[in-house]
Amino acid sequence: MLDDVKADAENKMKKSVEAFKRELVGIRTGRASPALVESLKVDYYGVPTPLQQIATVSAPEARLLVIKPFDQSSLSAIEKAILKSDLGLTPMNDGKLVRLPIPALTEERRRELTRVVRKQAEEAHVAIRNVRRDALKDLEELEEEKMISEDQHFRGKDMLQELTDKYIALIDQIAKTKEAEIMEV
Repeated sequence: MLDDVKADAENKMKKSVEAFKRELVGIRTGRASPALVESLKVDYYGVPTPLQQIATVSAPEARLLVIKPFDQSSLSAIEKAILKSDLGLTPMNDGKLVRLPIPALTEERRRELTRVVRKQAEEAHVAIRNVRRDALKDLEELEEEKMISEDQHFRGKDMLQELTDKYIALIDQIAKTKEAEIMEV
């Protein structure tokens, strides 16, 4: 029983870490990366659609993204979505595709992005702690139903705390690496 609760909690914690990593991909570091804009929601015929579903995004140069829509009529919607986003980028439309030059980051913008990383790391911490809380609730229910003993319950609590500490440390390490990448000139 304890192993099932632990395995379930660990699986959910891994998914939280993966979600955190996906969030960080969208934070720019001064280099052009298609992941920077792929998840942007574009108002495509009245439906918010991820950019990657209506266009191809490529990075032909270190500081340039090129967005080529499958449907030319969506160019202006893509432009509007980029302008509305908090990326701080100005798209250039040539009638066939959108070019997104990636300017060098200012010191102020770098600090702002590190604050965003810390905020997302804290949200990931909360997700990990929520998984722990749910697993603790499962342990209590198992003890109430006499499926595990009180000793097993306490052993399970300690095991869950160790798991939680491990994954929170992992999130902190990932956030620290991303902050260092952002602050790198």
